[in-house]
Amino acid sequence: MRHFFAMMSVLFLLSAFSATSHAVPRTAFVHLFEWQWEDIASECENFLGPKGFAAVQVSPPQKSVNGSQWWTRYQPVSYAIEGRSGSRAQFADMVSRCKAAGVDIYVDAVINHMAAWDRNFPEVPYGPNDFHNCTDDINYGDAWSIQNCDLVGLNDLKTESDYVRDKIAGYMNDLISLGVAGFRIDAAKHMPAADIDAIKSRLNGNPYIFQEVIGAAGEPIQAGDYTWVGDVTEFNFTKTLGHYFKLRGPLREISNIGSWSGWLSSDDAITFVANHDNQRQDTDNTVTHKDGNNANNMAHVFTLGWPYGYPKVMSSFDWTDHDQGPPAQGAGSCSNGWLCEHRSRPIANMVGFRNNTAAYWGVTDYWDNGNHQMAWGRGGLGFVVLNMEGSNLNHSFQTGMPAGTYCDIIHGDFDYSAGTCSGPTITVDGSGDATFNVYNHNASAIHVGAKVGVPCPDCGGNTNGETGGGSGGGSGSRVDVNFTCHNGFTYWGQSVYVLGDNSELGNWDPAQAKKLDPTAYPSWSGTVDMPANTDVEWKCLKREEANPAAGVEWQSGGNNQFNTTSDSAPSASF
Repeated sequence: MRHFFAMMSVLFLLSAFSATSHAVPRTAFVHLFEWQWEDIASECENFLGPKGFAAVQVSPPQKSVNGSQWWTRYQPVSYAIEGRSGSRAQFADMVSRCKAAGVDIYVDAVINHMAAWDRNFPEVPYGPNDFHNCTDDINYGDAWSIQNCDLVGLNDLKTESDYVRDKIAGYMNDLISLGVAGFRIDAAKHMPAADIDAIKSRLNGNPYIFQEVIGAAGEPIQAGDYTWVGDVTEFNFTKTLGHYFKLRGPLREISNIGSWSGWLSSDDAITFVANHDNQRQDTDNTVTHKDGNNANNMAHVFTLGWPYGYPKVMSSFDWTDHDQGPPAQGAGSCSNGWLCEHRSRPIANMVGFRNNTAAYWGVTDYWDNGNHQMAWGRGGLGFVVLNMEGSNLNHSFQTGMPAGTYCDIIHGDFDYSAGTCSGPTITVDGSGDATFNVYNHNASAIHVGAKVGVPCPDCGGNTNGETGGGSGGGSGSRVDVNFTCHNGFTYWGQSVYVLGDNSELGNWDPAQAKKLDPTAYPSWSGTVDMPANTDVEWKCLKREEANPAAGVEWQSGGNNQFNTTSDSAPSASF
């Protein structure tokens, strides 16, 4: 997966930490829903890059049906890069300019289906034989129906077909050639995970993949079925925040969020307060700008401050009905209906908080009042106080942070080059204690990168930090590990694989093991993208390519062990 999750047991040597000695990673991204390419390019340069955002999820760029509604973008008619967000040339320019600002582009890839037409798309070309023929309403209690029938009439592609896979991969590789760094796989639930993996195997480079899978209790297809392919959207998170930040239950109950049964592990999860679908389709249960009590800002403060998942900020436009498309004017002005939630100070500055606290992936010095007030630290790297009560909070907390004066980034902007704060400050004494005065339905937050009088240019939106989900061990940094298995004598149809104790190596499942290449037969080798500074147990394995249960032969002896940072070329022998 993109990011590595280390629990609180990971040791962080605070005494060795220097806010000015490292380039912090970028650990959160934003969905600029329906923004035009030129406006996104400018936003990367003027706001997202300086604020430390890792990436932008952009709306589907391929040619789609005509119409003003937002959902027309999800009814493709070809894989040409053209539409209301701009031309191919403008798209390429956006990707280049964002990359120069340190911001990746993730494309919303609509590859499960084509438009609700007649199964004939000559511009691809696709014909009737390239689609499934089930036009019945989907039965969500039946896996075959979910993955073979048309989704609300949208022509369901035969993604098990090599021809279709090649066409989809060709489209995605075209985008990769323009510099696209990753993809959101729309409607992934409606495709078998193996089909997505087969398409992924055809892609050039190593693009980041996350998949939209809306799991529901009792259904045969769940989000966890897709984590071996890439990260997955955790809809439990958005539903839970909707409940608690609408104050339908004591806020303190989310203090163990992410650990509940049926939830994705942090290193597999994409978290979000809302997405473009549920903020329109399920507004009553989803936190949006329409909620009072400052709920949208505060829900994002929690999302970006709590160590769980790879968070996505939703930035949209106002709507009065579900189908409404974007305003006619460009988004860059953040007016005429464009909301630009990502520019809200609490949200934007909490991205910096997450980046600067990512080295300690856990919670310390936790406190709550038994109801709607919470406070927590991040191993001496930062501290958050969240108050959703109707009265102000005045309290002294043990922060675990070094003594000094820090910018309250919820209410002021920190100039990382000058070491100055435009708003109120919080003073931590020599014992790590600090007094916070927090208004009702508001928050305060401090972190080591925003210490007044201590310039830290690399703590802000530097262009050198790693991008991706945040956690300990480099906070999203990745390394290529070259595995070698010697003496791998095989028969026709049998190959050598590597597998181990994490998702990159199949979690000990031979069917999900990573195939190596006979580069110097009988020695086999291959490179696997893995999270940095991770302890791994692994083994070599022989099995048949067509049948994972046949021809199985394990490397003898105990498990091999190594750390991905200290050893980038582990080897073993049968």
